[in-house]
Amino acid sequence: MDTLQHLVTEQRNERTLDLSELSIKEIIHIMNDEDGKVAEAVRQALPEIEAVIARIVQALEQGGRLVYIGAGTSGRLGVLDASEIPPTFGVDPQTVEALIAGGEGAFVTAVEGAEDDEHQGALDLESRQLNAKDILVGLAASGRTPYVKGALQYARQIGAFTAAVACNRNSILGKYADIAIEVEVGPEVLTGSTRLKAATAQKMILNMLTTTAMIKRGKVYQNLMIDLHVSNQKLQERARNILMQATGATAEEAERKLLDAGNHVKTAIVMIETGLSKPEASRYLEEANGFVTKAIAGARSAQGR
Repeated sequence: MDTLQHLVTEQRNERTLDLSELSIKEIIHIMNDEDGKVAEAVRQALPEIEAVIARIVQALEQGGRLVYIGAGTSGRLGVLDASEIPPTFGVDPQTVEALIAGGEGAFVTAVEGAEDDEHQGALDLESRQLNAKDILVGLAASGRTPYVKGALQYARQIGAFTAAVACNRNSILGKYADIAIEVEVGPEVLTGSTRLKAATAQKMILNMLTTTAMIKRGKVYQNLMIDLHVSNQKLQERARNILMQATGATAEEAERKLLDAGNHVKTAIVMIETGLSKPEASRYLEEANGFVTKAIAGARSAQGR
């Protein structure tokens, strides 16, 4: 096993050897410059990211789940991304799940030593009843976290597809994954503090994984969130604005159709674009597997338009 000192994420950044002596202005300019390197580093891994997304879409189509697992900052990023999917895309909370070493409490308070328990990674997945339909994405900036390694090994044993996201090349975790997404962002401004560039890279990757997968599952129309869960006044207003943007409807018509559709934005769009009732619009949506463009096309075809 590689020792920490050999990992790029643990090396000293030559630009910040005198970090403690710099002014506020100098520090933030260097941080901004270093952060600017992250997007290009992620770009180098786009082929692997694309391949993982394709497998996520396939898993979701077959009734499987996307499951993140990690420790520390990496684990928290997985929990954050998973928690934002249901309200954004209107899916069941079990569609995208996340596990963090040390349990849910570790999201707020670090649980020392939890990441070193390789066996616990497997046990936590077993308790969530991970199966061959699911896809597991292991998250670790270092690419060597034992907890995540144990999880990846377990997932492969039961036939689940696996991916690893790390910020060091040729990572240990990459050897236990079907696809390794390895984004080397270079030494951190603050030596070893992977909550900085490494975490930014991981967040960018997770954004791509779930957003693109949900687009390909029909959760987006044009560039609008059409499956959001309308649960408060702000989201009610957002849903109305989405209807107006998607269809050109007036505020009054959008409000009325949204009410008629039971606050279901997709149904309201199809109703406005085709003149159909809620039951009819819902039927075309169901036949189109939730894809609004296909539902509208199907309805218009049947109407001879």
